[in-house]
Amino acid sequence: MLLSALALSAGLLAAAPASAFDFFDVARRAKELAGEKYKAPTSQLPKELRDLKYAEYQQIQPKRDKYLWADGRTAFQIAFHHQGMAFDLPVKINEIDAEGVREIKYDPADFDFGPRQVDAKLLRGLGFAGFRVLYPLNDPAKRDDELASFLGASYFRVVGKGQVYGVSARGLAIDTAVPSGEEFPRFREFWIARPANSDKHIVIYALLDSPRATGAYRFTITPGEDSLVEVRSRVYLRAPVAKLGIASMASMYLYGAAQPSGTANYRPELHDSDGLAFHAGNGEWLWRPLNNPRRLANSSFMVENPRGFGLQQRARDFRQYEDLDDRYDLRPTLWVEPTGNWGKGRVELVEIPTADETNDNIVAFWVPEHQPKPGTALEMNYTLRWTRNEAGLQDPKLARVLQTRRSVGETRGTDLIRRPDGSTAFLIDFSAPAPAKPKDPPLPVSLNFSTGGNADVLENSLRRNPVTGGWRVTLRIKVKDPTKPVEMRAGLVNGQNAVSETWSYQLPGYETGE
Repeated sequence: MLLSALALSAGLLAAAPASAFDFFDVARRAKELAGEKYKAPTSQLPKELRDLKYAEYQQIQPKRDKYLWADGRTAFQIAFHHQGMAFDLPVKINEIDAEGVREIKYDPADFDFGPRQVDAKLLRGLGFAGFRVLYPLNDPAKRDDELASFLGASYFRVVGKGQVYGVSARGLAIDTAVPSGEEFPRFREFWIARPANSDKHIVIYALLDSPRATGAYRFTITPGEDSLVEVRSRVYLRAPVAKLGIASMASMYLYGAAQPSGTANYRPELHDSDGLAFHAGNGEWLWRPLNNPRRLANSSFMVENPRGFGLQQRARDFRQYEDLDDRYDLRPTLWVEPTGNWGKGRVELVEIPTADETNDNIVAFWVPEHQPKPGTALEMNYTLRWTRNEAGLQDPKLARVLQTRRSVGETRGTDLIRRPDGSTAFLIDFSAPAPAKPKDPPLPVSLNFSTGGNADVLENSLRRNPVTGGWRVTLRIKVKDPTKPVEMRAGLVNGQNAVSETWSYQLPGYETGE
């Protein structure tokens, strides 16, 4: 029998066969919600759990024998996140299997609370904060490798083989970096389909809700060297918004080669991602190194029918981080591959000042040129790829930006001693563009460079880098108005043809007196 929207809203799912439940059931509920007045969720979290520090919250763990599907018949398992700290709102979680669809009930006896004593009476009916998906990702004998985590608002993280958590994905972003304030939609309910014993993927449905939007989502997660998440989404607006962010992602950039740390630190670089990349519908590839600005910075790139975009971690050498605990060198790139043509819109990058690595201060997403009218569906489908093979995403014939280094500009005097000259220097290393045929000689290239005008260009030179086999660009600029940003673009060309991705950089401005 088919599930009715009434059964969904009343929670009467236990009697329904699993074959009757699909994306359209969640979509019908999302459409119904969009026509209703928003009801804000309430928290019943006791103070002793709300006041936990992060390390204390991590001590609350589900008991292993209480994992969903701990019987071992499927390679996947589900472990639940307890409420605590800011994760203080209940999330309803349902299981879909051959018997039907049923809610998974919270029981405090299923959790180990570590060294603290918590009165179980205060926890009755509390509910879950989210869940983790476990899978033998790195070792066939180790079933409890963490593959994905859904926790907080509409955020989720996924890893591939040999990766550690870094950049987060997000179901929907509303009014990010808008003066009136950001709205944070949340997944209020999930349906997790039990995989068949031989399945190599898992399907999760989610219902999103917020004051001005609702949405239905289906996530098909396939673990591997690159873990893939096929996303089907249908969004409904209750009311217009200033900015609708599709396929949103959040990451952290504290400092790196393009923006060295202002204090001594044994870690040369510290970031989950070091740049935004996108592949435009016209074929252009662009690379935008990230900043930790002194004030909020917002950059937009107009694109029609994007072929891909994402926050990448290109610095892959452990020596660039020297961090044995957090292993930033193993953090994944998150790449969005749109399904079909998305039409006109923009890729937006938001960079927020941060003083430490605990804050996700980088946000990127797609903004469609036209948002749907309230009550009208906007369907956007795409695949999320969590990878460490950034080069594999790109046209192998194009040269890639290998690194961006920023420093005080210098000139060499007649005595051969280098002295600062009041400029800012950038060194950009490109790989070598591939010749038309493998045995052809290297392509002759020249530099195409431009700046937005808020700087005097003292040098823009190009020379071979014999160490990498590629090309090094050296730029020296003097900023005219330091309160305003400087925009720069550089790329390699062979005649009139671009043979590299475009390096696009913004040197942020700052307020007078900072």
